[in-house]
Amino acid sequence: MPSQTNEQALEALIEKYLAGSTQEERKEQANIGETPLEYITGNGYYVGYSTDFNTKFALDEKRFWNFLETSQKEELEKLKKHSDYKLRILDRFDKLVKKHGVLHLLRKGLGVEDAHFTLFYEQPLESSGDTVKENYLKNQFSITRQVYFHQTTRESIDVVLFLNGLPIVTMELKNEWTGQRANPHAINQYKKDRDIKQPLLQFGRCLVHFAVDTSEVYMTTKLAGKGTFFLPFNKGNNNGAGNPPNLSGHKTDYLWKEVLTKDSLSNIIQHFMRMDGDLKTPLNKRTLFFPRYHQMDVVRKLIDDAHNNGTGQTYLIQHSAGSGKSNSITWAAYQLIEVYPKNMQVTGAKALDRPLFDSVIVVTDRRILDQQLRDNIRGFSTVKNIIAPAYSSKDLKEGLENGKKIIITTIQKFPFIIDGISDLSDKRFAVIIDEAHSSQGGVAAGKMNQAMGAGEVEEVEDTQDKILQIIKARKMRENASYLAFTATPKSATLERFGIKQSDGRFLPFHLYSMKQAIEEGFILDVLANYTTYKSYYEVEKSIEDNPEFDKAKAQKKLKNFVEKNPQTIRTKAEIMVDHFMTKVVAPKKLKGKAKAMVVTQDIVAAIRYYQAIRSIIKGHDNPFKIAIAFSGEKVVDGVTYTEEQLNGFPEQDTKKNFDTDEYRILVVANKYLTGFDQPKLSAMYVDKKLQGVLAVQALSRLNRSANKYGKRTEDLFILDFFNSAEDIKKSFDPFFTVTSLSSATDVNVLHDLKEHLDEIGIYENHEVDEFINKYFNNVDADELSPIIDVSAHRFNEELALEDDEKADFKIKAKQFVKIYSQMSAIMSYEMPAWEKLFWFLKFLIPKLIVKRKEDELLDDILDSVDLSSYGLERTRLNEGIILDDAVSELDPQNPNPRGTHGEEEKDLLEEIIETFNDRYFSGWGDTPEESRVRLLNLKKRVTEHPDFIKKFLENPDDQNKLIAFQKIMDEVMAEQRRKEINMYKNYIKDDVFKSSLVEQMMRIVGKTII
Repeated sequence: MPSQTNEQALEALIEKYLAGSTQEERKEQANIGETPLEYITGNGYYVGYSTDFNTKFALDEKRFWNFLETSQKEELEKLKKHSDYKLRILDRFDKLVKKHGVLHLLRKGLGVEDAHFTLFYEQPLESSGDTVKENYLKNQFSITRQVYFHQTTRESIDVVLFLNGLPIVTMELKNEWTGQRANPHAINQYKKDRDIKQPLLQFGRCLVHFAVDTSEVYMTTKLAGKGTFFLPFNKGNNNGAGNPPNLSGHKTDYLWKEVLTKDSLSNIIQHFMRMDGDLKTPLNKRTLFFPRYHQMDVVRKLIDDAHNNGTGQTYLIQHSAGSGKSNSITWAAYQLIEVYPKNMQVTGAKALDRPLFDSVIVVTDRRILDQQLRDNIRGFSTVKNIIAPAYSSKDLKEGLENGKKIIITTIQKFPFIIDGISDLSDKRFAVIIDEAHSSQGGVAAGKMNQAMGAGEVEEVEDTQDKILQIIKARKMRENASYLAFTATPKSATLERFGIKQSDGRFLPFHLYSMKQAIEEGFILDVLANYTTYKSYYEVEKSIEDNPEFDKAKAQKKLKNFVEKNPQTIRTKAEIMVDHFMTKVVAPKKLKGKAKAMVVTQDIVAAIRYYQAIRSIIKGHDNPFKIAIAFSGEKVVDGVTYTEEQLNGFPEQDTKKNFDTDEYRILVVANKYLTGFDQPKLSAMYVDKKLQGVLAVQALSRLNRSANKYGKRTEDLFILDFFNSAEDIKKSFDPFFTVTSLSSATDVNVLHDLKEHLDEIGIYENHEVDEFINKYFNNVDADELSPIIDVSAHRFNEELALEDDEKADFKIKAKQFVKIYSQMSAIMSYEMPAWEKLFWFLKFLIPKLIVKRKEDELLDDILDSVDLSSYGLERTRLNEGIILDDAVSELDPQNPNPRGTHGEEEKDLLEEIIETFNDRYFSGWGDTPEESRVRLLNLKKRVTEHPDFIKKFLENPDDQNKLIAFQKIMDEVMAEQRRKEINMYKNYIKDDVFKSSLVEQMMRIVGKTII
């Protein structure tokens, strides 16, 4: 009989490992019944049956009552005097689980009248007595396949794991060999097909929900229909997303062999899972935390290493932004206070039943981490007041004497703590150093990155440097272990804390790379749209000089900077504001909330930039406000300035005020370049030398994801006036395992791709035109489908393309769409043929079928990765068609393939219309021609106004002339409000739109009359 490769086979595999047999085996042996209270194997799970599942109360009644009867018979007897005792217990359970969630009941138990039931016996410690160890063995873990959870239908979940009858894990399984995957198919089942109103799937009734296939795992703790957010729960592969090959089974077998074992789940429930908020907070307003794989992995490895090797160790944990370091640190801190030595030979061991560390010291400048530690410990520990601050060796000593197990201090006070560790040589410490968020004010970070005029950079004395200097001055003591968390370790940090290899290199103890964080979607790739000023100019120039384009809309500010006066702050500020207004504000990026940061050479430059930008936006009628950030006082041109004076509010309010909608640009020199989390930042303008760790930290201010604003990699943009692409690449490479930065994409690559796509014959130009015409005229979808289906049929059947040819076409089509969507963000020129093909391909691509399994996988992968990682993903699939690392390296095609169109000078009217279309009408769903007609009709109404000739055209007084034209425009717009409702709404509500429309209309009518 051939191998079984369907979902049922994966179900059986998991059940076999956890429970020792499968449904299929038991049926075959005609032994359907379960042997009571006996494990079939040593993996600790009972076999469960869907018939035992109570859909109303969402629990396995057989296991639930069996657990209570065998473990707490005396408590149960207290209630058996009531004939309905079972209902009383279930009703009480149902009420509390709806209010607090199952995690609370597992930890606190269930009180019913005069009885109290423990619902989960915790894992014993080395110091635990025999009773605790015996009770732990009374827990009953079970696995049930195909659980019919719906109260009225036969809807089922593939696998549910129970602890003492309470559901703790659900799993939807897929098998890639049947053409379905965890992402998107299993995830979509949870999002779209499962009734989350049913008790089992209500928030808090179950600890975690997994979407699983043979290659990847995803998880969520809260099902919210289509709004459900699933996190990757993968080990990582080649320092990126996914899982490595597994020579002994499926790539994902770590889930059931490592994570879902009885001991592992018990550990997660006791020491990892937490619910934020307090008991007064409504359950649906709270968040349930389940560790991501790398968080669980690093904490467990740290605990195991300390258990085996004792004190005096050093650990470097290189975890990127987006790794959830705050949670990793709090979990590590709490669990380190309960580490016991493996034997008496372990360094620092005092007794096998005595914790290895007397105290865990957390060194951080983050107030939020202090509070998070306290909140976490409150949820984990029965002893609440075990955390205290310490700012001196005296505080450290007093904290220990008062039984404080976790002590929090700052970078500034760390030297005194080190002295305290030396003085208390009879005590054992674990010191966790959180350097990732060095001080925003510049005080703790010392000399913050002062750039030199000649282009050199003074060596930064940041948090890592301070820690290393302190430790070097006061030698590390064997009574302390040091754990350093950082995303960007310097060479000295690696040497001090890293693990030395046989070849002399030093590696971190644990790695969660920037590459993996980007590929898993926890941070965005800030280098995907990194552009040096020279490259930005060259892109504009290549379009301008291309004979296929009409004469470009003049970019005089660009030419002035590159060709004439590159040192003028005013000129550069105008370029920044122009880009921000037209490419960020006008398109309403991040739902109209996108912000920018201007990074300047020093405080003097920051003040001058602030003044220049403020002056420029004032000329645009102040559509938004800007803020500045710097420490202390600074004299510029004889005037003393402070941050508070320029902003008009206290320095401590800068971060809070910049988060409001009215502030859109923040000007900085050094302050806020590190440790500043503002998810709405999407653009950065750099006029400062950046290199090494500072370059990574500064540019990474943009990488914070913001799902509620729809933030994507395509929304990010960095314009760098100072550094070269090579310098930035050199800075990022040590912290990103693959090349992540290439030179600017040559716009002509779109010609190459379009020419290739046109030649295959999948579509005809008239079909593209017909589709665009109908689409932008808002026809019903059933009128669009036939056009797309004709082209899809040619690709799938009619042209009899080989699989490789199909793959090549589909790849190039996706590539065209991705590159055009990115390039259009900085192109200030319209290319109608590209725009049309872009929209046509977006609808065609989903209907292109690539039959080979590798290419089917490619479809999903290409949908989930950014252009910057595209070449890498193709390599991973071992495809024969491998794109160049940089698309711009393709040989350029004939720049004027049609040959019949020379350069056509556009008159002022057409130039103005096109400019206004780009800036204001692009998001209205209009075709360029419709926008053109709209403006020309408005021009006609204005020139026909009875006051136009006398009060405007022939008026000698410029001031009165402007007032008259404003009045004419107001009256014309009021008359047109019913026909042009969108334009009228923008005119009366958006001052920037109104002033621009009035200004451009004056130019149009002036040119026309003359």
